[in-house]
Amino acid sequence: MCIITISRGSYSMGKAVAQQVAQRLNYQLISREVLLDACSRFNISEIKLEKAIHDAPGILERYRHSKQSYIAYIRSSLMERIADDNVVYHGLAGHLLLKGIGHVLKVRINADMEKRIRIVMERDQIPADAARQRIQEDDNQRRKWTHSLYGQDPMDASLYDLTICIDKLSVDHAVDFICQAAATDGFKSTEKNLQKAKDMAVACRVKAALVDEFPHIGVTCEYGNVLIYIKGRDPMNAKLSKKLAHVREATAGIFHVETHAGSELPADAV
Repeated sequence: MCIITISRGSYSMGKAVAQQVAQRLNYQLISREVLLDACSRFNISEIKLEKAIHDAPGILERYRHSKQSYIAYIRSSLMERIADDNVVYHGLAGHLLLKGIGHVLKVRINADMEKRIRIVMERDQIPADAARQRIQEDDNQRRKWTHSLYGQDPMDASLYDLTICIDKLSVDHAVDFICQAAATDGFKSTEKNLQKAKDMAVACRVKAALVDEFPHIGVTCEYGNVLIYIKGRDPMNAKLSKKLAHVREATAGIFHVETHAGSELPADAV
């Protein structure tokens, strides 16, 4: 069993593909639920979070949370949702938020521009030029947002295991390809992969608890041993020590906590 993330441009039939893949494999389908969980768990206005993740990157700076905070909250909520595998996630940057977990099948759905234009024209009853402009603006916003937060272009095919263009292919064809890929050995959950996901969930909980006051920290976890990387020569100041004691008490799965000051963040840090 595996985890499937589906990335797509606007009006590219990605939602329909995700729904049918989940139905065929009998997997849980999640998308907006992750944002709602983040709002509830971290006391964020749903309207503000929605606006922050869909508008230009600068909108993030207008609120009390930093962009690191928003991503930490969303990532932590997503990790809780995928803990049991058998999930199809079509939502915010799943292929990046779940980076490092071995049994994640990362899919990109593209669609012919003219087909996308026809969808918008029919749905919104607007002319072709207006539909094209709307799609281009939406795509540009998504690219700016992803680049601002991750330094990645969502159109980069190297970020995905499978890229499908729904042009001559249909939604049913795309579903067939994804289900076939999900059944291959490379995406089966192993004990090592499951442990990695469990550890990442713990690291994400810790990061989400600390990020507002320590926005530039990095957190890793291996078998419940949590390492916190933070800038500065004296990470064990009173403020951080007090916060860590509370986090350790409130977070399940932590066996040991260490802090490292002044070192570069490891590649697998959340």
